[in-house]
Amino acid sequence: MANNRKEQERAELHRTIWNIANDLRGSVDGWDFKQYVLGMLFYRYISENITAYINAGEFETGNTEFDYTKLSDNEAEQAREDLVRTKGFFILPSELFENVRACSKDDDNLNETLERIFGNIEASAQGTESEDNFKGLFDDIDVNSNKLGSTVAKRNEKLVKLMNSVAEMKLGDYKDNTIDAFGDAYEFLMSMYASNAGKSGGEYYTPQEVSELLTHLTLVGKTEVNKVYDPACGSGSLLLKFAKILGKENVRQGFFGQEINITTYNLCRINMFLHDIDYDKFDIGLGDTLIDPLHWDDEPFEAIVSNPPYSIKWKGDGDPILINDPRFSPAGVLAPKSKADLAFIMHALSWLATSGTAAIVCFPGVMYRGGAEKKIRQYLIDNNYIDCVIQLPDNLFYGTSIATCIMVLKKSKSENSTLFIDASKEFVKITNNNKLTQDNIENILNAFKTRKDIEHFSRLVPNSEIEEQDYTLSVSTYVEQEDTREKINIVELNAEIEEIVAREQVLRDEIEKIITEIDLPAGRQGW
Repeated sequence: MANNRKEQERAELHRTIWNIANDLRGSVDGWDFKQYVLGMLFYRYISENITAYINAGEFETGNTEFDYTKLSDNEAEQAREDLVRTKGFFILPSELFENVRACSKDDDNLNETLERIFGNIEASAQGTESEDNFKGLFDDIDVNSNKLGSTVAKRNEKLVKLMNSVAEMKLGDYKDNTIDAFGDAYEFLMSMYASNAGKSGGEYYTPQEVSELLTHLTLVGKTEVNKVYDPACGSGSLLLKFAKILGKENVRQGFFGQEINITTYNLCRINMFLHDIDYDKFDIGLGDTLIDPLHWDDEPFEAIVSNPPYSIKWKGDGDPILINDPRFSPAGVLAPKSKADLAFIMHALSWLATSGTAAIVCFPGVMYRGGAEKKIRQYLIDNNYIDCVIQLPDNLFYGTSIATCIMVLKKSKSENSTLFIDASKEFVKITNNNKLTQDNIENILNAFKTRKDIEHFSRLVPNSEIEEQDYTLSVSTYVEQEDTREKINIVELNAEIEEIVAREQVLRDEIEKIITEIDLPAGRQGW
């Protein structure tokens, strides 16, 4: 019953988001619009979050009439230091979403009010441990942008509309699983824009089912991990799957990632907060992971998941420093300048704990191309670092129809062989895209856990055989595809052909007879 209610609430929430989208669509481009909604959603969330936290503390002392939203700014100031230490930020009562929204319709300077408040929230964390997690979080919500409207009055009108719409989202009572609803609203917006925006959205978003599969692959045999890492984390959806599947308390030291795109980096940090991950439990960095990696000094990660950008260009051997980089030097060669895929694999391997598992989505070309990529594959196989290669169906990802693969890496394997799984048929078709169902995910995971040979589906291959196959890692080389063509009995077929030829001759004779009769001289027909 509760599940049913949850689904109804989710459907209603999605409808509200669609309505906001339609309302604002005329003036704000889709991808930009998403940032406005997410920014406002985030503002509402942290306002409710801090209010609920303060109120709960007061209720415990017996002050059940207390309501932080009704407090004067002067009275609230006394709690600033303590709140910044525990929550990582501070908001004055007059600057809470609920109170600003109540006055928004009559505020001719709403854009300036919001700009000031966003600045104040960021400034509250300045000089503290949470500074990096709050810095620039509101940068993408430009309240003075012409995209919102050509005049201040028009912009403010849109901002009022936006605040009202976000306020109307039924996110439940804060204590009653609100976090799920905020996170769900975020995920729905992301998937909505990824599917609509093709490449521009898709490069930041991994479908939930693929995220789930990657998470489960790294968690086989584990009920907790020290921490989880994604070297190309986008909006953080992969990292947050661990909070959902394992429970955030079982990711002991938290969630780590790096992202090169500043907008997506901001979205990722917002996403952490919306999923109730405290500021001291995540560390998301901005920058190019391959050239300027963060988290060098951290303890290696027991779980690494990623869907890095496919075949992007990088400096490669154009930068003499990189060949001596301890992440890449063991293979003796760098990934090609035009295809950085295996550089991400080598980076993930380098950051991986001895007892850890990494599951990385790969472009299929890296499994069979020659040159430097073959040498890197040879290094990985000769050192027994590849645990499994899974061929996924095509058309799973937004923005590309290509059939991708998953490479699973481990540093301490018990056998000198590699598992290959052909999951190319494990999908259901939904409109233009293919989708992994729960059954598909279970089938793949069962094959991954049992490591048994299953005809046309999985095979455990000795690494010596991979060497004989010139280090190709294409699943089709090792798992024979089922021949679904109809089997033909050649003797029966020949007999059928003879019969058809004989019948053809009879028909020819009959046609010849008819033509002869038609062609008789006219006089003979009584003219």
